[in-house]
Amino acid sequence: MSTEVLADAQVLRLGRRERARAQMAAHDLDVLVLGRQANVRYVTGAPQLWVAGTRPFGPTCVLVRATGAVHLLSTWDEGIPEDIPHENLYGISWNPANTIAALSRIDGASTARRVGTDALSPVFAQLLPTAFPNAELVDGELAMRAARRVKTDEEVDALRVSIGVAEAGLAAAVAELRPGVREQDLAGVLLEAVAVGGVSTPSSQDVAWVTSRDHPWRRAAGDGRVQSGDLVVLSAGVLAGGYIGEVGRTWPVGDIAGAAGLFRRWDRLWDMLIAVCQPGARADELLAAYAAAGEPAPPMPVARGLGMGFDPPVISARLPRTADEERLEPGMVLAVTGYVWEQGLGAVFGREAVLITADGPQVLTASPFWRV
Repeated sequence: MSTEVLADAQVLRLGRRERARAQMAAHDLDVLVLGRQANVRYVTGAPQLWVAGTRPFGPTCVLVRATGAVHLLSTWDEGIPEDIPHENLYGISWNPANTIAALSRIDGASTARRVGTDALSPVFAQLLPTAFPNAELVDGELAMRAARRVKTDEEVDALRVSIGVAEAGLAAAVAELRPGVREQDLAGVLLEAVAVGGVSTPSSQDVAWVTSRDHPWRRAAGDGRVQSGDLVVLSAGVLAGGYIGEVGRTWPVGDIAGAAGLFRRWDRLWDMLIAVCQPGARADELLAAYAAAGEPAPPMPVARGLGMGFDPPVISARLPRTADEERLEPGMVLAVTGYVWEQGLGAVFGREAVLITADGPQVLTASPFWRV
């Protein structure tokens, strides 16, 4: 595990940057102003420090389409790739007018016609036009979503690494699963294992839970201790190298009458879900797979893009228009969720990372399932 702050590999960051510039051309954007951390890292390849938690929008990165120049908010050089020269860094300031002054000095700012921004705040809605006086300010998040939805080969390799770390954590937690162990102890074991793997940032705080036998999509009430007869979900997710890797599995504790049948229902559902993961398929076919299997669609997304955060598409019964319009494309990586539940037994939950290729789906996760 490196103790240095290192930029992403050159081939990785330059491939992403070219995708972003291509989408800028497609959306007729001369300049792109980014504040969302995943977008900033996608374009720059520079890990962002001291950005945990929620914070308001700020113009953290500027990409100029004509020249490919990247300008970045940073007060130091560590972790900044060599293709972003020192003179393209502008410092943090409590006074937003100083930030706007720095942006106005960027080559191309005064002549830009259309400037996209991935977010905005009331203050910068007033100030950004002064940095780009001849430009129309438009939604730039659409261009970034289009760029990020399909992964480069190098991004797929990065996702494989993050998924591998998540699976190592999952295996460690499964090894500790027994009657009497607490859900938080299982979470601790999993998080310790991924930390040993060099990752200290989980993608979710929910790691282990006993499924409810009385209500679907609920965790069991109680003191958090696992008992014989429980179906326990273990969900591992990490943010490694900027990319989220996830895997989910369910394991029974002790002999559970009827568990084998519930797992067979999950297998049937999964066969239908993976069969849909073909290039050109409509996203709503994943929702239809639940109906075909006789299972109710979950309240959470059936599938969502994996990458630097929640990448598109997000396929959910609560977003019917999106599910109807989206189509799967080669290069997409999806976290696909299967879930079945039975009164008196509990639930079987599984989450797989699936790469859509020109030849069909490729499952990137390899963690074993419980079998009779």
